[in-house]
Amino acid sequence: MKILQLQLYVLICCQYGVSDLLTDLGSNVSINCDLDENDVYWILLKTADPPTMILQSFSTQTPPFYPNKTFRKKYSVQFKHRLVINNVTVDELGVYYCMNTETPPKLSNSTRIYFNESTQLTECHNHTVYEFIEQNQTQWQIISIISALMNGLLIIVLIGLLKVFVFGNRRSTDRSQQLNADLQQTQVAEQHQDPQQLQYAEVDFSKLRRNIRSSQINSTYASLQLPKS
Repeated sequence: MKILQLQLYVLICCQYGVSDLLTDLGSNVSINCDLDENDVYWILLKTADPPTMILQSFSTQTPPFYPNKTFRKKYSVQFKHRLVINNVTVDELGVYYCMNTETPPKLSNSTRIYFNESTQLTECHNHTVYEFIEQNQTQWQIISIISALMNGLLIIVLIGLLKVFVFGNRRSTDRSQQLNADLQQTQVAEQHQDPQQLQYAEVDFSKLRRNIRSSQINSTYASLQLPKS
């Protein structure tokens, strides 16, 4: 309910009592609060966006309260609830006003911060160029990562093939050397073999004599017999 009331008062405030503040990009801007209150809210309203509470300022030396910690680097408070905006960019453009923390709510006169047209065009151009460069850097980073992964995979495959080729040739060389060594050892063993260990076959000629026919002996004897004188 409080948020709805706040939005209603913001809309009313933005329609009446708005003062324009022309500034340059990157400069510091201070906005006064014309409410005589102990504690106030500083609120920012952008076109087509709901009101955003920037901070709560106190009359004592208590530091301001930031609902969003990112506002701490951009906004600060000086004496009598004066709001200071550091290094103004396009994101800080809008309508600023202060409001008391009690009921009924009271709204100060609003202040609209804006740049001249050339500054806005330059800021938009720079923002577009920055986004384009950032997208290109992201794409190049992705391409570099993919390229590094592909190169690493290729190196691993080449190392594996090299190992297979080298170990394969080494194994074949070792096998051939082993076969040659075994063959040489066999030849040396045959050359140094003891002649006494040689085996001889014994032939029985008595059996062969029995098989010889007597007629063959007589005929042979007759052919060899000398003539009588």
